[in-house]
Amino acid sequence: MAGAITSSVRSSAVQVAAFVAALLLIGSPADAQAWREYRYAGFAIQFPVEPKFESGTYVSAEGIAVDARIYSARQDGALYKVTVADFSRSRQSEEKAMSDAVARLTENGDVVVDVRHRVNRILGRQLSVAGHDGSRTAIAVFYRYQRLYVVEGTILPTNDDPMSSDGMRFQQSLRFMIPSARGDYLCELRRVPLNLVDGTR
Repeated sequence: MAGAITSSVRSSAVQVAAFVAALLLIGSPADAQAWREYRYAGFAIQFPVEPKFESGTYVSAEGIAVDARIYSARQDGALYKVTVADFSRSRQSEEKAMSDAVARLTENGDVVVDVRHRVNRILGRQLSVAGHDGSRTAIAVFYRYQRLYVVEGTILPTNDDPMSSDGMRFQQSLRFMIPSARGDYLCELRRVPLNLVDGTR
C-alpha cells in the first residue's frame, strides 16, 4: 500500500514539474517576442537578447584542459551561458566528464534539485543551485558525441526579481540537432519557434 502511495505521489510530482516547464516555455506574448531561439552546430537554445560567442578553454576538476565554445548573454540581473567543451582528444570518460562538471558547478552553493534530465532522448542531469552569494542557477549537463554541454541560467543577487523563472526557462529551452541523411535538422519533439535565428558557426 505504501509503495502504491509513493508511486502516486511521484507521478503527481512529475506531472506538476512538466506543467510548470510547459508554462515557462510558452510564457506570455510579450515574452515570446523578447526570447528568440538561436541555432548552432549541434544544438539550439533561446536567449532573451543577442548572445555573444567566444572560443576558450574548459578545465575539468582534474585539471584536464580542452577547447570550448562559450555562448553567453546578460540582461536585467541574469546571466545565461552555454559552454560546449570538446573532449574528442581527451581520454576522459563520459561519466567522469559529467561528474566533474557537476562537482564544479555545485561547489559554491547548495544543491536544491539534482535529477536525471532528458532532451531529445539524450540523457543528462538537471540541477538547481542556491549560490552562497545569493544567486540561483538552473543547470543542465549533457554529454553527446564527445562534447560536454553545460547550460547555466543564473539569477544574480542584483536581480530586482529574486524569484524570476528566467534561469529555468533558459535551461529548459535547450534542444539538440538530430542528424539525418539530409543533414542536421531540429528535432520536432519540441516545436520550433517562428523567430528562430540561425547562428550556426
